[in-house]
Amino acid sequence: MLPVKQAEALILSLVNPLSPAQDTEVLDLLSASQRILAAAVTSALDFPHWDNSAMDGYAVRFADVQSCKAEQLATLEIVEEIPAGYQPQQTIQSGQAARILTGAMMPAGADTVVMQERTQRQGDRVTILEAPEFQAFVRQRAAFYQAGTTLLHPGIQLNAPEIAVLAAAQCAQVSVYRRPRVAILSTGSELVAPDQPLQPGQIVDSNQYALAALVQQLGAEPLLLGVIPDEPEALKSAIAQAITTADVVLSSGGVSVGDYDYVDEILATLGAEIHIRAVAIKPGKPLTVATFAAPQARSVLYFGLPGNPVSALVTFWRFVQPALRKLSGLAQGWEPTFIKARTQQDLRSDGKRESYLWGHLQLLDGDYEFRLAGGSHSSGNLINLVQTNALAMLPVGQTAIAAGTEIFVMQVD
Repeated sequence: MLPVKQAEALILSLVNPLSPAQDTEVLDLLSASQRILAAAVTSALDFPHWDNSAMDGYAVRFADVQSCKAEQLATLEIVEEIPAGYQPQQTIQSGQAARILTGAMMPAGADTVVMQERTQRQGDRVTILEAPEFQAFVRQRAAFYQAGTTLLHPGIQLNAPEIAVLAAAQCAQVSVYRRPRVAILSTGSELVAPDQPLQPGQIVDSNQYALAALVQQLGAEPLLLGVIPDEPEALKSAIAQAITTADVVLSSGGVSVGDYDYVDEILATLGAEIHIRAVAIKPGKPLTVATFAAPQARSVLYFGLPGNPVSALVTFWRFVQPALRKLSGLAQGWEPTFIKARTQQDLRSDGKRESYLWGHLQLLDGDYEFRLAGGSHSSGNLINLVQTNALAMLPVGQTAIAAGTEIFVMQVD
């Protein structure tokens, strides 16, 4: 059995990310939301595009107002009014000013803005009541970004701020990585689909739907292959089909040591290289990780997850999710997020494997606290997993953690 961190490192080393040369598509901005940027973006525009005012007030020459004080105020002639979106027509000369609104373009000759609260206007004259700082309230052209330099780097997810920047830069289309394709199948003759009648001894297949939802949340494309009975030929045919159509294959069940657990044997007959057969994690010990050589440079990654529903989810969050993030083209941030929190209840495990207990993580008065889900923490109990968002981690060798103790908690929502 591999330790958890060693298994994580090995899995990530097996992932070859999507190729910027072969695995991209060009989308409009709305379609590109949540996708991974595949190529660096530059713009022909400076940000700001020109010197502009950060305040409603008056554009002036600093030399005219730098000595303003109570006994020696400066009174200037207003020669122009400049709203946002208007190109100034006048050059500000000595003794002159322009009325200017927030975001409006600075007129030639002016280098400073005096906020209107520090002025007094009478007709076409304005008196400056207090000397400003040099270049006060002026946003300088290219202060935020200089045209021709890299605006956005590849390998980032395009969320609302990035989409806004692309729109402002007039990048109407953008190159993104395609969605990774993930084939999902459930193994077991006892399984039935949710829309089928349940016979004595049968179990409804929840894993396929849960895994598909998780894959979609990560921006990948799930390919559902259904329930495969415990028949070697049927399972071999399904896996062979999966590895020809997907970047990653997820199966659940059939990876333990039972009489009907055929997955590892079938993987070997199909030419897979098996890298992991078990991990020292609870729940989720029976985990198979393999790779299939493919005609393209990138191999197909196979995860044989446990059949118990909670085990399948925990192993997905801990091992599959980081692999899919790396595969998708993300430049960094693949690993799970662990947060220090105080547990509100006593936590217990047998100490033989790194153990994960599910519950709810919340921020209270600036500190994170973890509340253990009630009920049985069995790998077959999906019910108390509902509305949880975190897994408390108990290290190997630690059998009990007292309430109030600081622990590491993995976020899963």
